[in-house]
Amino acid sequence: MSGWSAQDVPGQSGRVAVVTGANSGIGYATARELARRGARVLLACRSEARGVAARDRLVGEVPGADAEFAHLDLGDLASVREFATAYPHDRLDLLVNNAGVMALPYGTTADGFETQFGTNHLGHFALTGLLLPALLVTPGARVVTVSSPMHALANIDITDLNSERRYRRWIAYARSKTANLLFVHELARRLAGHGSDVIAAAAHPGYAATNLQAAGPRMAGRRTAERLMGVGNRFFAQSADAGALPTLYAATAPDVPPDSFTGPSLAGWRGSPAPTWRAPWTRDDRVSQRLWTASEELTGVTYDALKG
Repeated sequence: MSGWSAQDVPGQSGRVAVVTGANSGIGYATARELARRGARVLLACRSEARGVAARDRLVGEVPGADAEFAHLDLGDLASVREFATAYPHDRLDLLVNNAGVMALPYGTTADGFETQFGTNHLGHFALTGLLLPALLVTPGARVVTVSSPMHALANIDITDLNSERRYRRWIAYARSKTANLLFVHELARRLAGHGSDVIAAAAHPGYAATNLQAAGPRMAGRRTAERLMGVGNRFFAQSADAGALPTLYAATAPDVPPDSFTGPSLAGWRGSPAPTWRAPWTRDDRVSQRLWTASEELTGVTYDALKG
């Protein structure tokens, strides 16, 4: 995969893709390049105004693109169910679980979950389960979940998934990104046991300039931190387009292994896509199964198609 770029994304004609958080940053770049290669892309976004604007921008950059906005708030399980119920296609070739929040002040989702865990993990867990029937009937389908090298800061605490005993914004973020990798690990294991050819894989963008970094400091009123994030994005980060390459690779390149983790090649920071390091606890079968069971109980989404 040395030197792999957006020019290497294979043709996607006839394929249907859902990209969460596709109104900006990594998600937008991913949706645009899939559309450029001929995919029918649903931009699944929380804000209708930003989502529609992103769709219009995409069509302007890729004339003739088949792209549409669909409302999805991953912090509200009712919205996730509404999205899945309204999903307009009988197939789904690619689900990119990209949307996320990072290092926010303590808060809760509409369903009472800690915001980072609830949005980054539980929302995508529910969405994937509800869209699973469409994935299972589509030959060669993939689920790509975006994690982060920051997962290395913390394993999950299965006894305190919602950080109720103590909340530290960066630890909570790291735990949500560990949860993403444990989800991919367990989903890949269950798909293999079911005899399905659906591939579950993970990716991360390295250090890419997006809106994600400044959101937490802005919400907390930490203006110095917000400015420092802006400086980092300007002088040290790679572009969102470059940051999207690991996701695009995991989503489209041939022979991507199940439960793989793709990131930038240069120290996980920047560069072309390559296999990337992950903490050993993200492949712990016992913990991944316990998290799966807890996630089913918390969301009410039970992945019945993989049972029996």
